[in-house]
Formats: sequence, structure tokens, C-alpha cells
Amino acid sequence: MPLSTMPGHLIRRLHQISTAAFAEGLRRKGVDMTSVQFAALHTIHGHPGIDQATLAHMIAYDRATIGGVVDRLVRKGWITRYINKEDRRARHLSLTDAGITTLADVSPVIETLQTDILAALTPDERARFIALAAKAVGNVDGFDPSA
Repeated sequence: MPLSTMPGHLIRRLHQISTAAFAEGLRRKGVDMTSVQFAALHTIHGHPGIDQATLAHMIAYDRATIGGVVDRLVRKGWITRYINKEDRRARHLSLTDAGITTLADVSPVIETLQTDILAALTPDERARFIALAAKAVGNVDGFDPSA
């Protein structure tokens, strides 16, 4: 079976293309942010006060290592973390004003990159690709592709 017909290989290559485009787009914008940090900021923005465990689930990231991502976002001044009064083990997250500004600043760049990543596809093909990728991802670990 040729590599060009192996889904795993194609997914890995598309991930490489996506990661490189993301890094270059944000480098040009002058923002130091990873795709996981963007996913966290985007999700926290949509769910203010979300707890770390739920954030990890929603962005399909390991619960054991989400704390490091959150630590970096706190250090950058983009989010605040506070303890739940009812459950002192739970840490809740909200964007700071700087986080809101940064997210608004990078979102147009990242939206443009979504089209660039799939530039070889027609708009209809992109829509079908996204629907099929979301369906495939939906079968892994209960991940919610709508997050």
C-alpha cells in the first residue's frame, strides 16, 4: 500500500502543514502562542469560568498536562485561574482583558489559515473534508468536535 493512500500518513502530513502554517502566521503577527494555547483561549472565551478538567476534555488534551498550558497562559497574562469555593480542588478559568485582546488580534489570522491549509480544495470539498474529519474525530475518546 503506498503512503499516499494511508490515512495515518496523510493526517500526519496535514498536521505538519497545519502546524507550520499556524506557527508562521502567528510569528508574522508577533504573537508567541501554540495551537493548544489558542484552542484553550478560544474555549475559555466561549465558556467563561470553565474548570481545567472540562477544558482539557473540550480541547481533547491530556488532563494531566493541561495544568502546564494553563500555567503558561497565566504567566502571559491572558487568563486568570481561581479556586472554586464549593470544590477547592477545582480550578476555574477566565480570560483577562489582555487575553480577550490577544484572542481578537489572532483570530482573523487563524481563520485565514484554515482556508490556506486546505487551499487545494474547493469550498465544497473543504466543507465535506471538515464534516468527515469531525465525524472521524468524534469516534475517538468521546471528543466533542463542536467545542
